Amino acid sequence: MREAMVGIDVGTTAVKVAAFGLDGEPLANHQVGYPIHRPRPGWAEQDADDWWRAVQEGLQAIAGRYAITATGIVSQVNTHLLVDHDLNPLTPAIIWQDQRCAEIAKELDGRFTVEDKARIWGGPITLDASFVGARAEWFARNEPEAWRKARWILSPKDFIGAKLTGRVATDLLSGVRIANAGGYIPVAAGVTEGLWERLPEILEPESVLGKGLVVGTMDAFGAVFGAATTKPGRGMISCGTSLVVAGASERNVPTAGIVTFPPRDGLYVHAGPTQAAGDAVRWWSETTGLTIPEVFDDAANGASQVIFTPYLSGERAPLWDSTLRSSFLNVSSATTRADLSRAVLEGVAMSGRHVLEFVEEACGAPMKALAFCGGGARSDLWAQIFADVLQRPIHRLRVHDAGVLGAALLGAVGAGLYPDAETAAEAAVAVAKTVLPSKTNDLYDVYVEIHQALHGIHHRLNP
Repeated sequence: MREAMVGIDVGTTAVKVAAFGLDGEPLANHQVGYPIHRPRPGWAEQDADDWWRAVQEGLQAIAGRYAITATGIVSQVNTHLLVDHDLNPLTPAIIWQDQRCAEIAKELDGRFTVEDKARIWGGPITLDASFVGARAEWFARNEPEAWRKARWILSPKDFIGAKLTGRVATDLLSGVRIANAGGYIPVAAGVTEGLWERLPEILEPESVLGKGLVVGTMDAFGAVFGAATTKPGRGMISCGTSLVVAGASERNVPTAGIVTFPPRDGLYVHAGPTQAAGDAVRWWSETTGLTIPEVFDDAANGASQVIFTPYLSGERAPLWDSTLRSSFLNVSSATTRADLSRAVLEGVAMSGRHVLEFVEEACGAPMKALAFCGGGARSDLWAQIFADVLQRPIHRLRVHDAGVLGAALLGAVGAGLYPDAETAAEAAVAVAKTVLPSKTNDLYDVYVEIHQALHGIHHRLNP
């Protein structure tokens, strides 16, 4: 029986469980989808039991086919669930897309001056609606009984890890805005009474929780490992439900709009998540009645003349503004549905270029090329659009789902198969094809100007 490492990715739309050879060769995978519930405008929730059922089904589908020597896990981040001592969910999980805490986040963010933020967080940051402190304060104000009963506030991977092993823990990289290299930040963990004691202990991502499973990390950093963005000058675009653009460097230039993670062996990873990538395609699919493949076929016949801003639920990096909404600009009587379909794909790519500018500023140097991963990387058309919009070579990887491969690599490190995740990435990540820019997309500058021009209008429409 062949040896294999297994990765689990608790994503926004599905759980993926995949087996790989120790050299990164994909062997088997199983995916189980689940819904996002939107009971009110701006809300986005999931049932944690859906995650648990999907993980069990995925592991059962892989079991018995290989000699599993290591297991790792990653998940969507800035998604928060309250559970009691026995890990019973007390509320639906508030996922990263949810904007119900925007006003609370604004209130918390307003407590800190620019100087405070530089001293506490090391640079210019924004406490937004997905910040765990804002979520905790919302629970305390609006679900006081659930907050009183809660023992833990957990991310999806930490909930699943605890269910599988009985041990509750998280990792430093997933502690966005709440933790730094020294552990939990006292001021950040103290913004809401009772938050600190509900936070799990922090361990290294490669630490073994139990039963061969490691603590793991957020899906975006799993993709960093699974795309080998592990040396200075390397960059990555992970195109899933949202878009994550990341770059690695030995420098750390404090930059507003993106997240700089605690360094690993002197290497900084700077990254920015947007609000809608594949989710914008999903919306356009549902709006037009086209299937997802039909949207891409339609876009292939469209002209690059309309600009789409993918701010369907506000925007995260680099703008961090929950009031923003999407728009199509430059629509005329000659505009076709195919033009609009293409605009959706190009608008997502433009949001990626917008984040990339800030990532490169934080790195102190441009990215010469970018690894392209996630579900969006399966599309030849979208890969070419990204290359044209970003004006960079795009490396399409052997394993599109870099997050689940990264999870498996962390598991392999925990099992002693590799000395560290960086070494594992060098051994297991392979480029299948490089896509070069074929033309220049001239609409990007206008894309940036749209936000500047409509900023006040968005705030008036969505106060």
